[in-house]
Amino acid sequence: MRESPVSLTIDLNADGLQHGFFKLPISTDESAWGAVMTPISVIANGEGPTVLLTGGNHGDEYEGITALYKLAARLTPEDVQGRVIIVPTMNALAAKAGRRCSPLDGGNLNRSFPGDPEGGPTEQIADYFTRVLVPQCDYALDLHSGGRTLDILPFAAAHRLDYLEASLGVEQCRHQEAESLAGALAFGAPSAMMMFELDTEALYDTAVERQGKVFVTTELGGGGSTTPERQAIADRGVDNFLAFSGVLRERSRADLEGDVERRHADQTTRPLLIDMPDASCYVQSEHEGLLELCVALGEQVSAGQCVARVYPLGRAGQPAVEYRAERDGVLVARRFPAQVSLGDTLAVIAEVVDDLARDAS
Repeated sequence: MRESPVSLTIDLNADGLQHGFFKLPISTDESAWGAVMTPISVIANGEGPTVLLTGGNHGDEYEGITALYKLAARLTPEDVQGRVIIVPTMNALAAKAGRRCSPLDGGNLNRSFPGDPEGGPTEQIADYFTRVLVPQCDYALDLHSGGRTLDILPFAAAHRLDYLEASLGVEQCRHQEAESLAGALAFGAPSAMMMFELDTEALYDTAVERQGKVFVTTELGGGGSTTPERQAIADRGVDNFLAFSGVLRERSRADLEGDVERRHADQTTRPLLIDMPDASCYVQSEHEGLLELCVALGEQVSAGQCVARVYPLGRAGQPAVEYRAERDGVLVARRFPAQVSLGDTLAVIAEVVDDLARDAS
């Protein structure tokens, strides 16, 4: 496999504060000898852990992008012991276009891992993360939200890592899973989740987890915009994750864990703990038409309850198709646009649990 065609304008291994780009050569009708310029910041100060913070994996998910641009403008080497690598817009062209996928090649970056240095631009960017940036880090946080097509109850999440047992060993997987869950709880979102993905093979999450890194992801809202409340969750959560990793000088992990314990003990601040055990959590459309959601985000749902109706467009007097929950739980995500097509996810229903630790599930 050839070396990555991506070049870097800064030195990842130098102490201090650096803002620059990683550059991927491209040739288009608009720029014969051009480059995809992806912003990157490195804040480093001596020995300590390396934390990789990413947003804009999908270009229309703004809570994380905004939080990381704000962080890059305020974090200084004096704040850290170790290194923080910040990439606010992994898919820079998608972020500029306000789209989930790249306008250059239509690539969905979060379905392109581990990537290919000889593939299209999106695969080349994925390869750069997999082979260059991810190996540098000890902890990784990837900030997502629902974008233009989903609205999601704000949460931070980890994954069950049974799929890695054959390659990393059971003991390593259990430790990595427990640390990732601790990071999700430390993030401090109103909810914490053990997340079930419909297809994991080409996700950034999987590329990071396979390298043995502590990995946390989020879903922080959606609708292709932000709100002050959700932006505050993202801003605070980034700081909390840095404290959890041990990279912040002024905040210790022990103090943060004490805050988490107190938050859990207080019923007024205790986060909602949510488990997604399998694919039955997803309610997906088998029809095209106009969507009516029958429950609100965060609302309790019972198995068999009607959660959505789809009305056929173009002909009056036709009955709606009802979609019912397959399980008890809480509505954690919903489709945002009212028009739906075959295969669209209408709703996601997950179980509320008392504990997300493996021995409690």
